[in-house]
Amino acid sequence: MEYQAQEYEVAVIGAGHAGIEAALACARLGVKTAIFTMSLDAIGNMPCNPSIGGTAKGHLVREIDALGGEMGRAADATTLQSRMLNRGKGPAVHSLRVQADRQKYHIYMKKALENQENLDVKQAEIVDIRLDESGVKAVVTHLGAVHPVKAVIICSGTFLRGKIFVGDISYSSGPDGMHAAQSLSEKLAQRGVALRRFKTGTPARVQRRSIDFSVLEEQPGDEPTEPFSFETKERPTNKISCYIAYTNEKTHALIRENMHRSAMYSGEIEGVGPRYCPSIEDKIRRFADKPRHQIFVEPMGEDTQEIYLQGASTSLPEDVQIQMYRTIQGLEQVQMMRNAYAIEYDCCDPLDLTAALEFKNIPGLFGAGQFNGTSGYEEAAAQGLYAGINAARLVRGEPPFLLDRASSYLGTLVDDLVTKGCSDPYRMMTSRSEYRLLLRQDNADERLTPLGYELGLISQERYEQFLEKQRLKEQELKRVAALTVSPSQELNALLVSRGTAPIATGVKLADLIRRPQIGYGELAPFDKERPRLPDSVAQQVEITLKYEGYIKKQMAQVAQMRRMEKRELPADLDYTKIRGLRLEAQEKLSRVQPRSVGQASRISGVSPADISVLLIYLQAQGRPQAPGHEGDGNA
Repeated sequence: MEYQAQEYEVAVIGAGHAGIEAALACARLGVKTAIFTMSLDAIGNMPCNPSIGGTAKGHLVREIDALGGEMGRAADATTLQSRMLNRGKGPAVHSLRVQADRQKYHIYMKKALENQENLDVKQAEIVDIRLDESGVKAVVTHLGAVHPVKAVIICSGTFLRGKIFVGDISYSSGPDGMHAAQSLSEKLAQRGVALRRFKTGTPARVQRRSIDFSVLEEQPGDEPTEPFSFETKERPTNKISCYIAYTNEKTHALIRENMHRSAMYSGEIEGVGPRYCPSIEDKIRRFADKPRHQIFVEPMGEDTQEIYLQGASTSLPEDVQIQMYRTIQGLEQVQMMRNAYAIEYDCCDPLDLTAALEFKNIPGLFGAGQFNGTSGYEEAAAQGLYAGINAARLVRGEPPFLLDRASSYLGTLVDDLVTKGCSDPYRMMTSRSEYRLLLRQDNADERLTPLGYELGLISQERYEQFLEKQRLKEQELKRVAALTVSPSQELNALLVSRGTAPIATGVKLADLIRRPQIGYGELAPFDKERPRLPDSVAQQVEITLKYEGYIKKQMAQVAQMRRMEKRELPADLDYTKIRGLRLEAQEKLSRVQPRSVGQASRISGVSPADISVLLIYLQAQGRPQAPGHEGDGNA
């Protein structure tokens, strides 16, 4: 029996990484919000790997933080080990990754939700989303509670018709043995949401005491550590080491012998799996020439004996899993605590979403996270924040907040999804951004904190601290550009030792810093006027000077891209009536409904010749250039 329950402005379905950021953003923007979860014990759960960040993903976490999101602070508060990846490469691809305490992360996020004003946290399954002629009207729980709402954000993760596969055994389930959400998919289909099946997997959790760490390769954390959040004052502490094990030919032979028993290859799984995070079966088949594969042995927390075997996800039967793990040196006596599994679930086609992550045909309905076809906690949290901001702005009658590709990895992520779509679970990588030298993790605050402040997600105090950091940076850049350093025996000895030419006359300090062989910090003994600066400011000064020429080139590319973005396309444009457009271009343009010529140019199957035809058509129609979108951001 249904009953009329409390009214909200926004309902968030799911309390994983996307749902948390969506709900917090809405509530912090003054919108009365409810977040619904299948279990309060699963808030902020890490059903896959117990870590935050990584290549490109670390950039997203910094951007979430710069806009006022929560993930960075939570990761800093629950860090077990911190490492900066890709230090041997340029700063564009430096990416922070932390091993987090899984249970403490859950506790942190649950507390953040419970203590947030304007937000109610509810354990309930949403079984229906009611619509009227204007769009979203209400959500309905499994117990018959009807909550009137103005907007809904679906952050369902892998719960929608979730199905677990272990060998030839399959059953309905969400991750970690939780109930699947069985009813909402059918209602969404009835409401006009096209769904498809994706799949992901996770490796076993094993007993720490059953591992021989003495034969494994230790992987300590970095010292000193760097925090994710620009607000974190104390550096996180490394509390544990991680380790690396390796598969061998015995492992590979066992997998090949049992490949037919894997749900991946038996035909049981219909969903499409992630391309860039393959199962161990996939690795053996796709990289048959490799004699071994790395297995990262990572703790789940300080207060548990559970160890996660990253890189060894599988849907092989349980008996084969045990044999397989025991072929690995150091794991010969390993005891499984939780078996590995594959999980299949429903998700939408992101081509059905606008650039605000709102469904084109259902006003007020938003999607975020794995529901939009992505993989990864960081991608989910970033979308959740973005969808939450836009849902709040919708109910307040404000225009959407949009980020372009040159502003952020978040803008790139959203643009890729709604413009190009995805045929398998999307994962963010630095190679996906053509402006990655501008979109470094170290300058995320410079790019996005002013926007977060304008939105109302960054406090006055934090914004003033940001402005002071920028003042120090600009002041130091001016100082080193004006300061002349005289030649000396000690300075020339340093320069020669670093493989760069000595100086015979005075040179500007900025020019010495620009040399790739020498660092800003190494020149401190020859800079008597150098002020004491925070490490983050010194880092910004050095990167700005060393990459000045490349940054200017990318800025020119950004300016050209943004000119194309300002050429807006009408929403009712009939592409089938434009003479000269190829049939494929007509179909793709009609499907995506791009908002600008720039977006149209990024659609797969639309050629430069098609764009030329489109520009000629717009000129013939006499359509003026429109102003740029709000939130394009600072490169």
